[in-house]
Amino acid sequence: MATGNQIRTIPLFSGLAEDQVQELATIVVEKPYRRGQTIFREGDEGKGFYVVGSGRIKIYKLSTDGKEQILHIFGPGEPFAEVPVFAGQCYPANAEALEDSRLLFFPRAGFIELIRRHPSLALNMLAILSRRLRQLAGLVEDLSLKEVPARLAAYLLYSADQAQAMEIELDISKGHLASLLGATPETLSRTLAKMTKTGLIVSQGPRIVLRDKTALQELAVGIKRL
Repeated sequence: MATGNQIRTIPLFSGLAEDQVQELATIVVEKPYRRGQTIFREGDEGKGFYVVGSGRIKIYKLSTDGKEQILHIFGPGEPFAEVPVFAGQCYPANAEALEDSRLLFFPRAGFIELIRRHPSLALNMLAILSRRLRQLAGLVEDLSLKEVPARLAAYLLYSADQAQAMEIELDISKGHLASLLGATPETLSRTLAKMTKTGLIVSQGPRIVLRDKTALQELAVGIKRL
């Protein structure tokens, strides 16, 4: 069982009173997962939602021909699979541990009962879901309207902004990055090579230095092409 201190560090539960935190601690279950282990599959009953305690989790869908499209990668403190908690439906995608991970599982029945008694929990959850909806809308737009160089430029700019630096260290494999961007590994490698050749970035393994942020921004929004 997770402790109150662990729960307080989760942004989803920020601002909750001490008694609410302690009630959450009574229903949460800690679950370890090995790298590559499936957490749930698309269509499984949505019995609850998860928060990443440590490690990273990929959410993905498979096409009819088996091609994987990563929808999101979650890290420590981030919740996922929240929709079934409210909708009472099946999980809409697959979840797998990218590395050894520790998850906090909140059963649907217990969490819904807490929401009935503490509506502020629902407000926090709705804020998270709204942000997730915007992210998914952006993903759909990128995959349907933008070419791979624009998607990659947007990803690099976002990662640099998060790190507050012009240099980033990719924390996922290039194969997973390609899937996240809706590209093949070969296309991703060619795009990285072109960005390097034209002076937009310096790429050395997982380390990428952004050399021309303005040009990357123009590429990301479609003002220029690679």
